[in-house]
Amino acid sequence: MTKILLLLANGFEAVEASVFTDVLGWNKCEGDGSTEVITAGLHPRLQCTWNFQVAPEKLLDEIELEEFDALAIPGGFEEAHFYDDAFSEPFQRVIQHFDYHKKPIASICVASLMVAHSGVLQNRKATTYNHPTSKRLAQLKQYGVQVVNQRIVRDENIITSSNPGTAFDVAFMLLEMLTSKENTEKVKDLMGF
Repeated sequence: MTKILLLLANGFEAVEASVFTDVLGWNKCEGDGSTEVITAGLHPRLQCTWNFQVAPEKLLDEIELEEFDALAIPGGFEEAHFYDDAFSEPFQRVIQHFDYHKKPIASICVASLMVAHSGVLQNRKATTYNHPTSKRLAQLKQYGVQVVNQRIVRDENIITSSNPGTAFDVAFMLLEMLTSKENTEKVKDLMGF
């Protein structure tokens, strides 16, 4: 079984997390059956960006990172205190672990700032929230990232994306990295894509 750690910071966007549970869950039941998602965070109850509350399956200090094959990270809002957890030392160690072992890391929207904060994106290509009114691309560049203003950017094992509208595409890209193009196309078809 391929295990995916869905890393949830307080203030995350629920829709950006749900695409990973849905796509990888559909794969578990209707695709090749190989994926299992485990949610983890720093707190027993997390407040999503829009007042939705979630209880992660595990606290971060209860898991063994070596048991996981991939990392998925939804973005969130500064106003919901997303960066308090996202930039914390425990979250940074998780990202560094997955990159060190060259395991897939899939991030949506501003979750790429969390990945960049860990240092693993230095001199690598990535993107983040790219609306013309946003300061996030400039922030990403400050981490020594080669900023690419595209919807989705993959640099080796790391996927970054530019907005919540990319969420399903990122989840399907991760599924393809973990299984195959044929299996991913089957799951997409079953889900109506």
